[in-house]
Amino acid sequence: MAAQKINEALEHIAKAEKYLKTGFLKWKPDYDSAASEYGKAAVAFKNAKQFEQAKDACLREAAAHENNRALFHAAKAYEQAGMMLKEMQKLPEAVQLIEKASMMYLENGTPDTAAMALERAGKLIENVNPEKAVQLYQQTANVFENEERLRQAVELLGKVSRLLVRGRRFDEAALSIQKEKNIYKEIENYPTCYKKTIAQVLVHLHRNDYVAAERCVRESYSIPGFNGSEDCTALEQLLEGYDQQDQDQVSEVCNSPLFKYMDNDYAKLGLSLMVPGGGIKKKSPATPQAKSEGAEATAAGGEEEEDEYSGGLC
Repeated sequence: MAAQKINEALEHIAKAEKYLKTGFLKWKPDYDSAASEYGKAAVAFKNAKQFEQAKDACLREAAAHENNRALFHAAKAYEQAGMMLKEMQKLPEAVQLIEKASMMYLENGTPDTAAMALERAGKLIENVNPEKAVQLYQQTANVFENEERLRQAVELLGKVSRLLVRGRRFDEAALSIQKEKNIYKEIENYPTCYKKTIAQVLVHLHRNDYVAAERCVRESYSIPGFNGSEDCTALEQLLEGYDQQDQDQVSEVCNSPLFKYMDNDYAKLGLSLMVPGGGIKKKSPATPQAKSEGAEATAAGGEEEEDEYSGGLC
């Protein structure tokens, strides 16, 4: 079966090369027919599990389409070549070709297809190279945002934020979550804004930036319905506990269902949050009056002891 498919592919390659030849009566190569034959060869090689040869056939198909100024079809062929590299576990090279395809989609005026290709590349590389995946998802979000497809854009930004949190890149994560929050506010999805505020606060506290965390909550009071909500109350308790170095209060808030059932990356931030100073509660400072009363009591006690032994031990 495999040998039959390989022979079939080689026949298509031979036909494609024949279409590209020129002669006395044929001045211009037939790029369209050649591309079609290379495409058929790629499919046959793929079915025979000959992924290296399938990739080469896809690249030849792409070149033929480019020469024919058929950018969309060239991009499709580059994307297919990338998928062949994926089958060979050559993920960085695969992503490189899919990125090239997405640029050609944009040049051709099909941004939706470009965005889908970039997202696909991000998924391929996410577990191997999260930093590259972040870059690809950000590019995808930008494409969707430029096309005013905000719901798709914010979904991709969510992936970016979670990957940044997972990589402990908290400064970048804080900015990414703020961008998410702005878009949710723009599309009037206010309950999700509340959740993003919780995520922001957790990130800022892991950055040891209490001021930024407090500012996030303060600014969120302008979001309709936030003030007085369950989310708002929990955040106020969290900040109070953190400021008072009360680890018990912080842990109680972070172990509540509101925090535990967030996206896994944020739930982990909550469970691992430690207050500064090792969780020792701040002691309330003694008032001057209490101090003076304490001093008087000490002095009186001293005098009593002196009186008791003033006459000597006998």
